[in-house]
Amino acid sequence: MPALFAGTPYLAWLGLQVVRYEPDDVTVRLPYRTELTNDGSIFHGGVVGAVIDTVGALAAWSNHDFDRGVRASTVSMAIQYVAASTAGSDLLAQARTVRRARELIFTDITASDESGRVLAHGVQTYRIA
Repeated sequence: MPALFAGTPYLAWLGLQVVRYEPDDVTVRLPYRTELTNDGSIFHGGVVGAVIDTVGALAAWSNHDFDRGVRASTVSMAIQYVAASTAGSDLLAQARTVRRARELIFTDITASDESGRVLAHGVQTYRIA
């Protein structure tokens, strides 16, 4: 699944790297690039949101029984931005699956900079049918 995600045009352009892909526990890194910033130094909130959405989806897929279906989408997502990124720092995001229901998977996501400073927290509901 990480290779499939990395091959999508938008995620390939972002440059998202999967650092850890374990059942219900996924970590990604987004290397710093000025094209992803507000002002040449701090990640744009939309970029942080895209990373949170993507790592949550990867966590949903990470322990999925493919016999149960492969049509998928984010159903809902909420993000709390708590700090701006450190200038020039890569973005790290970790997602853990909180619960798996019949078709819905609930994930909890934390985005931080390289020093471990939390930048945003997200919760996501993902559907695979």
